[in-house]
Amino acid sequence: MAISAKLAERNQGLCELCNVEAATTDYLVGPRKEDTLANQVALCDTCMGRLSESNGDYWRCLEGSIWNPEQSVQALSYRILHSHKNEDWAQNVINSVELDEDVVQWALSAFEVEEGHKDSFGNKLENGDNVVLTQALNVKGTSFSAAKGTVVKRIRLVTDNVEQIEGKINDQTIVILTRYVKKG
Repeated sequence: MAISAKLAERNQGLCELCNVEAATTDYLVGPRKEDTLANQVALCDTCMGRLSESNGDYWRCLEGSIWNPEQSVQALSYRILHSHKNEDWAQNVINSVELDEDVVQWALSAFEVEEGHKDSFGNKLENGDNVVLTQALNVKGTSFSAAKGTVVKRIRLVTDNVEQIEGKINDQTIVILTRYVKKG
């Protein structure tokens, strides 16, 4: 993949994270969708390949890139450092820099999990809702199965697992996975 001329010019053709290898990829720092220069980072093949790795030693190069004046480079550097925050060197780098709050939010947005229980269609579920089963379910520990289309009234949300709800079928309280229900 060719890198855009403007992005290559920004760091003299070098990767904006390691500052050693030639940049080969325009990397869009999510969750931003606009494919503009302000949201991109020029990466080399090595850094691009290591983005999903859990070995933090390679990322010591971020001790320099976190100070880059470009917010996209700061956000990506902070995001990678944050994913290695249990390592002393990464925590020291995070503590040594004071970034704009918007940059920190941008960086941490990759770790946000959408909260709440949702049905198979993405509708928010709440305690007391009625749901309909979207497929037949064998009910473990009983001699019956719940047919597709069965209405489960007044559900309760399982507080420590957003993929589970509780409801009564045939006067028995069971745990149901949210991916098998539709809000009724």
